[in-house]
Amino acid sequence: MQEEKHLIEGNDHGLFELEGILSAGVICYDIRFPEWIRTHMLHDTKVLYVVAEWPKQRIDHWRALLISRAIENQCFVVACNRVGYDPQNEFGGHSMIVDPWGKVLSEANDEEMILYGEVEIDQVDSVRKKIPVFSDRRPELYSFEIE
Repeated sequence: MQEEKHLIEGNDHGLFELEGILSAGVICYDIRFPEWIRTHMLHDTKVLYVVAEWPKQRIDHWRALLISRAIENQCFVVACNRVGYDPQNEFGGHSMIVDPWGKVLSEANDEEMILYGEVEIDQVDSVRKKIPVFSDRRPELYSFEIE
């Protein structure tokens, strides 16, 4: 979509607190980088907010990536995607709320609408206790040289 002609990358971490809940905000392209999202989650972040202009022809990627980020980080994902058109693109909508198990709690279609959903924020800690991926990480193995 030629975003590189109109936008530059940011340098902020994107962490913030909303009503006492540590959260992270990212843009659409960021969800293709699981290591960037995991970096946010290592601070005990509970909710990942995503704003996007995701094209309709790749809406299956949008859904799969959001669900994957929720599962692997055991967090809620609240994602808002653009609908409509610009001269070169059709945008896919499908804003959604995903729980830490990867269950889609609420999903819009490809039309403009307000999406509602209820999250049980304590579910994050519960899931993280059942499958302790954060304490089982082995970062010492994540960087190595091939001889």
